[in-house]
Amino acid sequence: MSKEKEQLEAIQDIRKMMMESSKFLSLSGFSGVFAGIFALAGAFLGKTQFDLYFQGKNLFFDLMATEENLILIIFSICLVVLISSILVAIFFSRNKARKNGQKLFDQSSKKLFLNIAIPLVCGGVFSLAMLFYGGYFVFLIAPSMLIFYGLALFNGSKYTYHDIKILGILEIILGFLALFYLGKGLLFWSIGFGVLHIIYGVLVWYKYDRK
Repeated sequence: MSKEKEQLEAIQDIRKMMMESSKFLSLSGFSGVFAGIFALAGAFLGKTQFDLYFQGKNLFFDLMATEENLILIIFSICLVVLISSILVAIFFSRNKARKNGQKLFDQSSKKLFLNIAIPLVCGGVFSLAMLFYGGYFVFLIAPSMLIFYGLALFNGSKYTYHDIKILGILEIILGFLALFYLGKGLLFWSIGFGVLHIIYGVLVWYKYDRK
């Protein structure tokens, strides 16, 4: 019986090592939490800018309150949120990788990045096209971002935690809902990139990071 137990433990160890070698398991829950906080802050600033726009004012730049300048400011806010989220993700993931004696940039992380990047790039180009055409197409940007982001997470989930697949599905569902409530795009954007990220980050920290 003892020998069978040892063999079972050996098999489990081999299975664990195979999983760790094929999946990127250094994603930190804190990065999800901070990404959500940054997204909510960006949404708040965006909503503030929209309110100021109708008063003939701008939030950051000393520019005329035109539609082009409004788009410039909103784009700047989104860019800052994106860069901040990426930097925080790298920082916390690197610390977690060092703690676990792993490399941050290995074969599994490269596969994860590639599988996430392709849908994200497609979504980014599609959103820029909607922004270029302007008018009613602008209302499709928020749903498109949620849908393509969800597809990116779903596509990359096979190279990291299974929880990301669930997050991806929820993002896609939110994106579909936002298509039928085009005037509420910022609300759905805040829920998808803000609230869901915070919840996901807390769950990942509780399941994998707090040990």
